[in-house]
Formats: sequence, structure tokens, C-alpha cells
Amino acid sequence: MDEETRGKIKKTVTEILEEADMNEMTEYKIRKIASQRLELDLSESKYKAYVRHVVNSFLEELKAKQEVEEAKVGAAAGDQEFDDDGDLIICRLSDKRRVTIQDFRGKTLVSIREYYKKDGKELPSSKGISLTEEQWSTFKKNIPNIEEAVRKMES
Repeated sequence: MDEETRGKIKKTVTEILEEADMNEMTEYKIRKIASQRLELDLSESKYKAYVRHVVNSFLEELKAKQEVEEAKVGAAAGDQEFDDDGDLIICRLSDKRRVTIQDFRGKTLVSIREYYKKDGKELPSSKGISLTEEQWSTFKKNIPNIEEAVRKMES
């Protein structure tokens, strides 16, 4: 399947999912609606697999967004702290490292970063990583694999 077709399918399926009642929608219904909109038979196995991939990616991203929102709601309830930039501090890994949730150019990011002190303020350094919700979801899914690899290296 060519890139243009993949792009059209992804765009159409995503639009359907964004409009859908997720309690009522099924993958079959999504394929049927997308087939009608695209005038393309998506019942072939190569299309089915790609539609399933788009649906799963959408659902993973939706779940990650919900988890971030739940963290923000908990913070609004007063059981979390914020840094000087207004970013939600999820946890402190050490005195210099922390995990925060931040909004950057309209995207929510999970940031694992080192901080330094300057003029009495804690400021983020360039040492660290910021993950989009989708990247965070992928990382989180792979934590058992990471833990197993660490165990193997330690033994």
C-alpha cells in the first residue's frame, strides 16, 4: 500500500474515531464508514491490519491523555506540586532529577530532566528527555522488557 493511501486511511479513521461514541464503535464499523468515505474496500487483510494499527495507536494516545489529565486533576486537588515554570512535578528521582508534565507548544509532554540551581531557583538543564503522550505510552508498555533486560545484565 502506497504512502498516499496510508495517509488517507489514517486521516479518515482518525476523524471517525474523534467523532465516535467509543462505547458503541467497533473496528468493523470504523472500516465500513471509512470504506464509504474513501470509496475503497478496506475489508482486504492488508487494509484491515492497517486500520487496526491506526485504531490501536489512537486508543493508546487517548489512554495516555486520560492518564495525564487525571494527574492534572490530582494536582488541582492540591496533592501535587508545581515548579517555577508551572509544570506539574510528578516525582523527584533525586535532588537534581525529576519527572514533570508540561505543556509545550500545545503538546503535553512527560519530561525526565536534570535541574540546577541559579540565583535560588531550580532551572531545567538540557540533560534529559521529553516524551509526547504517544511516546510515553510506548515506553510504559515496554517497561517489563526493560526490567527483564536489567535483571539479565545484573545476573
